[in-house]
Amino acid sequence: MKTLITAIKPVLVGLFLITMSMPSLAQHSEVEQEIRNLSKQKWQWMADKNVDKLATLFHDKSKFVHMSGTWNKDRELEIINSGSIWYKNADVHEVAVEIVGNTAILWNRITLVAVVRGNEVSNEFTVTEVYKQEENDWKLLDLTFSSVRDTHSIE
Repeated sequence: MKTLITAIKPVLVGLFLITMSMPSLAQHSEVEQEIRNLSKQKWQWMADKNVDKLATLFHDKSKFVHMSGTWNKDRELEIINSGSIWYKNADVHEVAVEIVGNTAILWNRITLVAVVRGNEVSNEFTVTEVYKQEENDWKLLDLTFSSVRDTHSIE
């Protein structure tokens, strides 16, 4: 009997450890889904030119990296509000999310239809979004557009 207990003990300890880690994995998955939803909502707010919602989402120290330059929160909101760039539609093909502490990094592979200075354009991008959790809210710290081929995939 003692041999049986000795043999089963490592299995029981392993099962206990797996069971204890499951709430953490589920919680991690919930945060990833929250970030996916927030990103999706952000694209809609950008299409709708809803600068009030975006101003709340964007961190005061956020940066926006585009094909033509890099600028801060106030400039991005001004560009969206004026229609200088209208993010008409982001067709999201693929999403990946990594959570590191209170930071979330999301990668979207998108086809973006935008109106830039009056001209409608369509481009393939991988967009990197970095979010930081502050209290109970997620704030966007960085939004970077990387021009890619349509065969590009996120690993």
